[in-house]
Amino acid sequence: MYSHYGPQDWWPGDTPFEITVGAILTQNVAWVNVSKAIANLKEEKLVTPKKLAGADPDIVKSLIRPAGYYNQKAQTLKDFLSWFSRYRYSFSMLQKRDTDELRRELIMINRIGPETADSILLYALERKLFVVDAYTKRIFSRVGVLNGDEGYQQVQEFFHRDFAGEMQEYNEYHALIVAHGKDVCKKTPLCDQCCIKNLCLRRGLSG
Repeated sequence: MYSHYGPQDWWPGDTPFEITVGAILTQNVAWVNVSKAIANLKEEKLVTPKKLAGADPDIVKSLIRPAGYYNQKAQTLKDFLSWFSRYRYSFSMLQKRDTDELRRELIMINRIGPETADSILLYALERKLFVVDAYTKRIFSRVGVLNGDEGYQQVQEFFHRDFAGEMQEYNEYHALIVAHGKDVCKKTPLCDQCCIKNLCLRRGLSG
């Protein structure tokens, strides 16, 4: 996939906090819509923790509306910022904490599940965790590596055990999986465009 798609340079964002906001806003929505919401926040100079924490909730909702589910996501951002305030809104303080402890704390925040927590840890804090999403399960079920019924932790443990990469490789691999799942290995796959079709048990489904 790397030779086919090239480096993905993930996660989009100029700062760890912008990456974190993107990870929260991208739940259940395409990135193109998230980028519009983040652009709105940037225009109002609200992509810093203290400023976003102090912003009018109704204004935040209107700005992130392109990302969908804006009421819930505004509340998730508020809950995250409430937790982050315990660390003085400092990513340097977060970097001093153990990965497992941070992960447990993040997952305790309402509407932040394992995928979002791991995205924050991998992309904003550069922790070696493999992010599992629907694309991961779809692609690796079709090539016969997974059966499709595994839970998040089972799939993650598989990658942690069998993928001998460093943090940057974890970053790139997940980004490539998303690119392939979004553009080619869709619910109705475009098998004729697939760069790994020789590995696929379900090749030839498209059309």
